Amino acid sequence: MASQGGKNEKIAPILDDAAFRNRQNANDVIASKSLERAQREKPDSTFFASSALKIGLLLAGVEMLFFSVAARGQAISPDALTHAYPDQIAGRDDAGIIFRDGTRQNLSDGRTDKSFDEKLKNASLLDQLSLPYPKGALTKPPGPQDDPGRFRNAAFFDKMYGDCDKGETQKHLTDIPWFTGKVRVTTINGVAEKLRAVAMEIDRLPQDVKRHAYPSAGAFNCRVVKDTGKRSMHAYGAAIDLNTGFSDYWLWRKGGYRNRIPYEIVEIFERHGFIWGGKWGHFDTMHFEYRPEFFDTPPGSEEKKQHGD
Repeated sequence: MASQGGKNEKIAPILDDAAFRNRQNANDVIASKSLERAQREKPDSTFFASSALKIGLLLAGVEMLFFSVAARGQAISPDALTHAYPDQIAGRDDAGIIFRDGTRQNLSDGRTDKSFDEKLKNASLLDQLSLPYPKGALTKPPGPQDDPGRFRNAAFFDKMYGDCDKGETQKHLTDIPWFTGKVRVTTINGVAEKLRAVAMEIDRLPQDVKRHAYPSAGAFNCRVVKDTGKRSMHAYGAAIDLNTGFSDYWLWRKGGYRNRIPYEIVEIFERHGFIWGGKWGHFDTMHFEYRPEFFDTPPGSEEKKQHGD
């Protein structure tokens, strides 16, 4: 669990299947009573009776949809991509996004029946935005499929950062100081400058807190994620791993979720647009990657170990 640095924002409870069925049954009763009332008032009119039934069922459906969305979290709007990456994306329409060079990319791949594993390995842009990132310190471990940010559309990130296997990403890398050493990260989307700012803020924390942040286990690394076979955000120079001495990773640890990274550090990264692997069911607590689309207000907008993620 994350250290309790300041007030926690409580995560809304999940509406389980039993509660959802109870809600649905109650809505069916409401619809039935609407029909009975219409039949009493207009016994000779099947039109009004059927209309009342349709309205009742429609209201029931709307309410069930509301509770379903509220329970599981709302998908992020595609507009978040244009807000998060203004140097790369000029805008969008209903079908896709438009990059500044005039090229387009579709939001959907036409698949609505993908499993969790399929989304991990072959995500569309809509899949990428389908799991909201929880704000604030965690109050309980993430669920097994709570992996916001792990659905990544490779074509989207290749377009922005380049293909490291072709040497494209490396043209935009730079070394920045990271406490006792240096890390190599991309300059695209201002990632290098944002990490400089993160390091400066962490350096102001007490020593017993900031020691969790260094030495870094690495940043740029042209590789794939072990369990998906897809490029890691490290392959784009847009991710950093912290001190492995305090890290916990789901493939290493068989005893369930654990975290030793203080939330004071996590909060600084998030403020600059980085999501944290400690908020994943497939947890990777030393891992941070630049994904500003997951934050309601694009961070900074006021200013112009082994095979983990």
